[in-house]
Amino acid sequence: MTSLSRTCFSALLTLSLDAASVSGNISLVGSKERRVRSARDFSGIVLWLEPANGERPDIRPRAATMLQKDKTFTPHVLAIPVGSTVEFPNYDPIYHNAFSNYSGQVFDVGLYPPGKTRTVRFRREGIVRVFCNIHPSMSAVIAVLRTPWFDVSHRDGTFRIHDVPPGEYTLKIFHERATEATLEGLERKVTVTSDMALRDIAISEAGYIPLPHKNKYGRDYPAAGNDQLPLYGPGK
Repeated sequence: MTSLSRTCFSALLTLSLDAASVSGNISLVGSKERRVRSARDFSGIVLWLEPANGERPDIRPRAATMLQKDKTFTPHVLAIPVGSTVEFPNYDPIYHNAFSNYSGQVFDVGLYPPGKTRTVRFRREGIVRVFCNIHPSMSAVIAVLRTPWFDVSHRDGTFRIHDVPPGEYTLKIFHERATEATLEGLERKVTVTSDMALRDIAISEAGYIPLPHKNKYGRDYPAAGNDQLPLYGPGK
């Protein structure tokens, strides 16, 4: 084994031995959503760690998928590192048009038929709210993060951020039905030395006011709702 090979192997071994996981559970309070109040569904909360010293860590972009089926984006909440690509396959027997025109990266993949797909590369960090220009009930969130250390909470509210090197971090959280002030108040400093668990983080949905979104032209959707129309393409 060469000297360079030994050095690289030693660095990888040290990383694997030192890297830790940050886990925990998170809940929602004050929600008006039935699936939260009755089923205690605490999924879709994004949690991530940023170095407290402001340094930007190395990031490896990924390829992710947000499919469209049954007039629904799945997953509803997706977290990716900046620079990653997201594919939007259309599994419905109707046309779709995924777009985002505010908050985060603006994009519009255009109208495309069943069985086809479109791909978007997200080069700008931020929260991207995704809609369909045809079906107003369709919505999703893509959290584009400048860190490799993140997770999205499961239905029971658990999360686990893997491979975190020892150090000082700021824990940040995003939930689509929480106010910015609420989320800022949940930020905290975290010192990672070994595997650690964060307990009983609660996000209040009080103060959240849902607002109807516009189509990609900035106009209201038709009153009748294209969501109910069996659209098979322009002019049909």
